[in-house]
Amino acid sequence: MDRRLTALIGIAALVALAGCAGFAGTATPTDGGEAQLERSIEVTAVGESTSAPDRATLRVGVTATGADAQAVRDDLAAGDEELRASLTEWGLAEDAIRTERYDVRESYDTRDDPNRTRYEGVHLYAIEVDDVDAVGEVIDVAVDAGADQVQRIQFGLTEETEREVREQAIDEAMSNADDDAAALANASDLEVSGVYEVSTAESRGGTYVTESYQAAAGDDAGASTSVESGDVSVRVTVNVVYEAVPA
Repeated sequence: MDRRLTALIGIAALVALAGCAGFAGTATPTDGGEAQLERSIEVTAVGESTSAPDRATLRVGVTATGADAQAVRDDLAAGDEELRASLTEWGLAEDAIRTERYDVRESYDTRDDPNRTRYEGVHLYAIEVDDVDAVGEVIDVAVDAGADQVQRIQFGLTEETEREVREQAIDEAMSNADDDAAALANASDLEVSGVYEVSTAESRGGTYVTESYQAAAGDDAGASTSVESGDVSVRVTVNVVYEAVPA
């Protein structure tokens, strides 16, 4: 084969390869974007699941008054020591008792009268309790140790439980979305052929809060504070885009 024939064969091969490359490139949009659905159904749906609480947060306070700020701080420090010692002796971990607010100030009632100056202070605590059935007992221990305020009791879920309940809420949300998509498709002479895109738009972990409770009677040594709790709910919203084809 002479050199001229070899060159012609080489040129023909290059043309053939160029044609193949051009054919393969037509499968990808030239602007680099994703292929769009020809028909789609978009649905937003909500799912909710509930569970009995397995964690509680108590907010209790120790208050003090005195003729000067230092006396009030000393009283609050003594109250802090007694409260923490009683609660840890009962069985709470030290890190389950945290300060939420500490405040010492001149009383508004005596601010305009320097001869009657009084100071008042409050040390507010958040106390985490894993055994929700023991909440009333923990309140009794705190009150006996000097706490003179019980502001509210908040029931919630541990991270593990909330994750499980959230998964159940997602399952319900997706089931509701499937039902809605099927109804929309039927009304539009379409059929759902699959899920194209899905995302969670919103997720809320609920709490149950009670600001009232039945305190133990002071003259009944066997009585305990009674606290009622309710179920805690987790609510999830999903956005789903379905592929659709003519029915």
